[in-house]
Amino acid sequence: MLASLFLLASFLYAAQAADTCLHCICLHESGCKAIGCNMDQGSLSCGYFQIKLPYYQDCGTPGRKSGEDITAAWKRCSDNLECATKCVQAYYARYKSQCSSTGQGECQVMARNHNGGPTGCLKVYTALYWAVVVKCCNCA
Repeated sequence: MLASLFLLASFLYAAQAADTCLHCICLHESGCKAIGCNMDQGSLSCGYFQIKLPYYQDCGTPGRKSGEDITAAWKRCSDNLECATKCVQAYYARYKSQCSSTGQGECQVMARNHNGGPTGCLKVYTALYWAVVVKCCNCA
C-alpha cells in the first residue's frame, strides 16, 4: 500500500513538473497568450508556443480536421492553448530519446528541443533558452 501511494505521489509530482515546464515555455514564447503569427528567423512562428509549420507536422498535426489545409490547421492549433500544448508534448515525446545520454532532465530536454529542434538538447545556443525557462520553473 505504501509503495502504491509513493508511486502515485511520484507520478503526480512528475505531471505537475511537466505542466510547470510547459507553462514556463509558454510564458517565454508569448506571455502565454494567443498572439497569432510572427516572422522569426525567416519563417512564421505562431501562437502560444510560437510553433513553426515543420514543428506542427512533426508533432502529428493535432486538431487538424479531415481535408483541412495544413497551414490553416497549424495556425488554428497554435492559437488554441489545449491544441498547442498537445503539439509540444507530442514533439517532446517524439524526440526525447535523442537526448537520453545527456543527463538532462525532462524539462531541460523539452525546452531545448522546443527551441532548437529534434536535437536541440545537444546545441550550445539552446542553453540560453534553457536558462530563461529554468529561472521560471526552478526545475530540471
